[in-house]
Amino acid sequence: MSFTIEERGRPNTQEYRVFFKNSEGRYISPFHDIPMYADEAQNIFHAIVEVPRWTNAKLEIATKDPLNPLKQDVKKGNLRYVANVFPHKGYIWNYGAIPQTWEDPNHKDSNTGCSGDNDPIDICDIGNKVCSRGEVIRVKVLGTLALIDEGETDWKVIVINTADPEASDFNNIDDVRRLKPGYLEATVDWFKRYKVPDGKPENQFAFNEEFKDRDFAIETVKSTHEFWKALISKKTNAGEINCINTTVSDSPFRCSPGDAEDVVKSVIDKWFYYEK
Repeated sequence: MSFTIEERGRPNTQEYRVFFKNSEGRYISPFHDIPMYADEAQNIFHAIVEVPRWTNAKLEIATKDPLNPLKQDVKKGNLRYVANVFPHKGYIWNYGAIPQTWEDPNHKDSNTGCSGDNDPIDICDIGNKVCSRGEVIRVKVLGTLALIDEGETDWKVIVINTADPEASDFNNIDDVRRLKPGYLEATVDWFKRYKVPDGKPENQFAFNEEFKDRDFAIETVKSTHEFWKALISKKTNAGEINCINTTVSDSPFRCSPGDAEDVVKSVIDKWFYYEK
């Protein structure tokens, strides 16, 4: 299964979008149409890279837009960039999300006591490769960190790209601690302080900042997949979430390939002409 991207607009503008296509060249929603599992029997998941390692522009799946392209987050009318908080440069992993998952804001997590953040579940890929924006990778889940962001549960799932030459050495969170010493501590530090330059307080964590292991993380991902199933089948209130998709057979939000193409055509690369 392969996926490609199509960029519309200019990067670092509010109009910039990254749309996704399947192997047949048809437009899809990365949120809803890319399967969560790359290999269910082996617990291998798909992950969508929103922000490549060492970069600062906060791109994300546009959950409220038709077909959910990637776009840059906007706060108070301005494009959002993550500050370089010493000693970190931008994002310190390939950062993204697992498709067909949803952290339900109406569900209070029994472990954290907080509701979900209304987004797909986030991943931090610790592999050696610096991925590309919009790249869809196959990942092994190693563990998870429970960030509490402005009173919401915001799981950060630690994964490794299965294409990484060292992937076979990483099977649980303790392998990260052993083979990449300091990386987990840097991850906690990054998430704790990355909003401080914007005038916000340090973030908090559940479990006293401790990472939970692989099995806990996989069960957490699976639970968010169940929340997504309820979302896409209209069994729960979607609110402002846009559920238009092209492949989920039992979804009342499913649209035709032609309708999906019309969505993309509405995002026009605009040219201006003037007389010198």
